[in-house]
Amino acid sequence: MSETPTAAAVTFDQETSPTIDALRSRTAELPLESPGPDALAGRTLLMSGGSRGIGLEIALAAAKLGANIAFLAKTAQPDPRLTGTVYTAVEQVREAGGQAVPIVGDIRSDDSIAEAIATTVDTFGGIDIVVNNASAINVVPTTDLAPKRFDLMLDINVRGTHALTQAALPYLRQSEHAHILALSPPINLDPKWLGAHPAYTMTKYAMSMLTLGFADEFPNISANCLWPETMIATDAVANNKQLGGEAAVRHSRQPNIMADAAAAVLASKPGVVSGHTLVDADIVKAVGQHDLTQYGGQSPYRLDLFL
Repeated sequence: MSETPTAAAVTFDQETSPTIDALRSRTAELPLESPGPDALAGRTLLMSGGSRGIGLEIALAAAKLGANIAFLAKTAQPDPRLTGTVYTAVEQVREAGGQAVPIVGDIRSDDSIAEAIATTVDTFGGIDIVVNNASAINVVPTTDLAPKRFDLMLDINVRGTHALTQAALPYLRQSEHAHILALSPPINLDPKWLGAHPAYTMTKYAMSMLTLGFADEFPNISANCLWPETMIATDAVANNKQLGGEAAVRHSRQPNIMADAAAAVLASKPGVVSGHTLVDADIVKAVGQHDLTQYGGQSPYRLDLFL
């Protein structure tokens, strides 16, 4: 497989799609800035998942900017395959100087979502930001995908994004700093992505389509998608042989690049940056961080899916 240099002369082990490259180039034109130290002071962020990995790093970055964090997450007990629980995530936020509340629940459950909304509002007084981070991944071929695994991806990725956002809308509409952020990709209709793992592709694109729809439906609420340029060194990658496992982790960036990118988007004024499918590396470069070596990983980096 040929290697394609990026603008920063970093090589990847896959080729990118020209249509997505053109879309990504527009990020430099957006009014994004590096957030100040109190950019999210007094704001409340409700996140699905977030016990570990990218979600936790985004929560920590937001907390350091002054945000309160509410986690709706399933992992209450330690799992030998996974790092952390919803309670350790809350501890890390508090150690970073922020405030946080754990809500043990399942994004597939309407009761869990209702509890998350009520607990967040009772604890912090409202909701300013929703981060649809929870996601199920299964990149096996169609012939190998059990119906229950297909249902799981639909319920978490698509229904979960819709249900949590819908439940938070009354509070987002009251907020002076309303944001919705989905961890989902640009919609790449190249057949190689449609055919690689159709079910997973469809559910991730559906997350993006919902979020782009929210941006148009609610003009006073910023709604954007964020996706990594490279694989990110998380348990999800390490534990998934289809994604490359530990070998892929070595050629992946650390989750803090997604956190820095998310912080820049979430700190922007509502309605100014909205309706975009954004890539982490493009955002951090747009706000002045051109040296991406600080985010770790070994070259050649493993390009993420859908780019």
